[in-house]
Amino acid sequence: MLEQNIFAGFGGQGVLLMGKLLAEAGMFEGKEVSWLPSYGPEMRGGTANCAVVISDKPVASPVVTMATSVVAMNRPSLEKFENSLLPGGKLFINSSIIDVKCDRKDVDVYYVPCNAIADELGNPKVGNMVMLGAYIEKTKCVDFETVLKALLETLGEKKAHLIPLNRKALEAGAASVR
Repeated sequence: MLEQNIFAGFGGQGVLLMGKLLAEAGMFEGKEVSWLPSYGPEMRGGTANCAVVISDKPVASPVVTMATSVVAMNRPSLEKFENSLLPGGKLFINSSIIDVKCDRKDVDVYYVPCNAIADELGNPKVGNMVMLGAYIEKTKCVDFETVLKALLETLGEKKAHLIPLNRKALEAGAASVR
């Protein structure tokens, strides 16, 4: 197994957290992983992306130039990384704020209304977890429970009360692409 992923959006959407949780979940499951974040000096509101590699063999490089999956949380990210997706790859688009369709016929495209689902759950901050749930459902590269374990480790016990909401967000994202 080799998953080479690009997660992209603007600062504040939780793009780097998605990648970090995925990498940590892979580590917990005994897989080889790398996580390489990149963000502009603006942070919140600026561009942010990360490359995440998950493999059953050692990872030679954390740099992803051609991805097996691309997650685009905003339109500039879609425009920048759509062509970095290998034929046969998976493209996840936040259809709540991206109003264009993908023209590529050689990839699987999933339109996930992240913001709308997060609003239905009562917290707009979980849009990233909705998208991560959709991604995990289609790639099966890690388990939902392992992602929640990674989230608990990241948040700490003080914020453990947020785990049930994040579980619902993961499940809703998964359901949106079934």
